[in-house]
Amino acid sequence: MKPSQSENIMDLSALRIFKAVAEEGSVTQAAARLHRVQSNVSARLGQLEEGLGVALFHRTGRRMLMTVEGERLLSYADRLLQLAEEAQAAVAGGREPAGLLRIGSMETTAAARLPAVLAAFHRSYPDVDLQLETAPTDPLIQGVLNHKLDVALVAAPVNHHELVQHAVFDEELVLLTGHGHPPVASPHDVGRRALLAFRTGCVYRRMLEAWFAESGVPLARVSEFGTFEAIIGCVAAGMGVAVMPKEIMQLRDYRGTVAIHPLPDHIARVQTMLVWRSDVLHHPARAAFAAAF
Repeated sequence: MKPSQSENIMDLSALRIFKAVAEEGSVTQAAARLHRVQSNVSARLGQLEEGLGVALFHRTGRRMLMTVEGERLLSYADRLLQLAEEAQAAVAGGREPAGLLRIGSMETTAAARLPAVLAAFHRSYPDVDLQLETAPTDPLIQGVLNHKLDVALVAAPVNHHELVQHAVFDEELVLLTGHGHPPVASPHDVGRRALLAFRTGCVYRRMLEAWFAESGVPLARVSEFGTFEAIIGCVAAGMGVAVMPKEIMQLRDYRGTVAIHPLPDHIARVQTMLVWRSDVLHHPARAAFAAAF
């Protein structure tokens, strides 16, 4: 008897295959990731599309681009697979935390704050497979909301009723300028300089932009970077100014390369929050990680 459409949708194996193809954009790469033969991935994907009666991908050569229907299914697939993992963990009862824990973090937090936490957590829970992804705050929050991350370390404020949030670190932000720059009391002391910052979605960047805006000082432009080392290096080269957690600047000796200036408290004081979805109730690895702070 041919499976019904609902039975196809609830086939978790087919959903995992669909999700892998969607994320990799390629049947070949999805097959390698899932340790399956390519023909099996193609066949299962075709069966899912046939059962649903829609095309989930546009096939353009070897690339697989999701259709509108595919995008719609992906959001449900993420939720269904997460729920299945939660159910399995709940049925297992009091087992020690195990399995995959997907952690998101701001890059500066990952560099300055997380190494000791992750090392201690791994010693306590060796059966948990830790996966770390770094990004600015806004993409990390979306990753948690979309079930792509189990937890994330982001900058406050976090205004999402779907998320539980727990304050874990207090950060002090400082302004960076080129070495030898005179003391900075306000944006007027910097003038029209380029802002060197992380990609859009970084709360630290928004706070510095707001400080300049409230003082009526325009920024010449914003140059975006992927790493804090690149930002600090370009500040040292005289390309602009940046804001950075003071903790990062204490990782190594930057004397003689950049000047570090204090910022007003309403700009400088930022809390780092650990966030996770409020509707994922049973996740032993996540609970153990939250308790590590």
